[in-house]
Order: sequence, then structure tokens, then C-alpha cells
Amino acid sequence: MSPRPYRMAQRRAAIEQTRAGIVAAARTLLAAEGGVASFSMDAVAREAGVARMTIYYQFGTKRGLLEALFDDLAARAELASRLAAAMTEDDPRAALDGLLAAFAHFWSVDRLVMRRVRALALLDPEFGEAVWSRDGRRRQLLLAVLQRLGHGMNAGALADAAHTAHVLTSFETFDALAGPGRQPEEMLPVVRRLVLLSAGPAQG
Repeated sequence: MSPRPYRMAQRRAAIEQTRAGIVAAARTLLAAEGGVASFSMDAVAREAGVARMTIYYQFGTKRGLLEALFDDLAARAELASRLAAAMTEDDPRAALDGLLAAFAHFWSVDRLVMRRVRALALLDPEFGEAVWSRDGRRRQLLLAVLQRLGHGMNAGALADAAHTAHVLTSFETFDALAGPGRQPEEMLPVVRRLVLLSAGPAQG
């Protein structure tokens, strides 16, 4: 075997290790006592033990770092496979149940970090774009399922139902319903009932 592919493999492994270390540092900082107030690219660099420019080299922008953090949380929650399984269900109610369960589990994986990430989105437009982009994907999935579920629903009613379902399935809704004593996943039956009601009385 030529040493060149071996060196390239080593380099890729080192890059992935650096990226993982930076994402872990970001997650650690967000979970720390200072939370949002102490979170910055400089602070992440110090926590990860790298130069600030290394973060920009690896992720391009602050949004790129947040996207990577979201990807890490999503991987921990097996979100992609759970969503894929839900969207292949033949029964629209089963598809909805799978979709809601996938997001409830995602919101529960690291609740404190998720809460602070979404707080950052309100304070920093660049972080906000990343969060709103992800939220938009959730809305499209909900719309697709509601189209199957709400037979005969006109365009206006469908849009209203999708908007309502989008609000109901947000982290903020699950987090508020759960309160300090429960996990977001425990609120799944409540959210499911409300989403079905939003699709029309016949679906409740």
C-alpha cells in the first residue's frame, strides 16, 4: 500500500477529530453555568484547545458551527432514521405518530443545550437562520402528512393546520408543557391530540 493514501486517511481522521472536539466544546459551553452569556467563538476555541481561526476553517461561519452541533444532536437522537421510517408509513396516522415521536425524542436528547441554542437564535441572526431553516424542514414534513390525513381539506385550512402543527411540535411547546419535572417525550400524547384536532374534528 502506498504511504500517500495512508497519510490522507490519517489527515481525514485528524480533521474529523478536530471537528468533533470543537462541537463537543460548543455543547459543553452551552450546558455550563454561563450558558448563552458566555458562549462565543473565542470561548469555544479556548474550550476546544484550538485557534479561533481553526473553527472558521472547519465550519466556515458561526452558522456552520451551529449546523454541526445540530447534526451532532440529531445523530444522538437517531433523528434521520426515525423521520425516514415515519415518512414511509402507509397509514397517515402512523406516519404522524412516527413524526411526532421522532421530534419529541430529539427535543429530549439534551434539553438544556437545545433550550440555549434556540435562545441564541433569538439573539444572533446568523444562529437564527440555522434554527429557522431546520424548523422549516419540520413544517414541510408536517404539511406532507397533514395533506394525507386531512382528506378534502381546502388549501387555507391545510395551511392553518400545518402552521398550528408546526407551533405544537416546536421545542418551545414541548419544553413548556413538560415544565421542570418531566421530559418533552412525556408530553407526546398531549401534542398528538392537539395536532389531530388541528387537522379537523373528524381526525380527533
